[in-house]
Amino acid sequence: MFILEKGEYPRWDTWSNSYRSDCLMSLRPVRMDSLEHKICLYELSDFKGNKMEIQEDDVPTLWAHGFCDRVGSVRVPGGSWVGYQYPGYRGYQYLFECGDYKHYNDFSAYQPQMQSMRRIRDMQFHQRGSFTFTSTTK
Repeated sequence: MFILEKGEYPRWDTWSNSYRSDCLMSLRPVRMDSLEHKICLYELSDFKGNKMEIQEDDVPTLWAHGFCDRVGSVRVPGGSWVGYQYPGYRGYQYLFECGDYKHYNDFSAYQPQMQSMRRIRDMQFHQRGSFTFTSTTK
């Protein structure tokens, strides 16, 4: 999965983080429920273990904030977020929309490794969405 925010992506490696991707099979817009961004990361599944709460901020490395690189479950009360496998927003991407993710498999991860987190901000500037349709037929 790749999260593409507003911008230009002239080559596959500009959006794929250097993971080889020969084709794009489907697309869907990201659900934007709220202007208030908040996410809670838990070290273990079922919302147990150490907890880190992030509000209205991007975190290039969870270690710098005293949290480990293991995220077993996630709660998202507001906004949409992208989690990254490695620091500096690199590696596999995981999309978090409003809701509960009791186990790392719920957000399509093969292992509970996550080391950076960013909020998706586009709807703050485009209240009715980022997609327009223009008909060329007359």
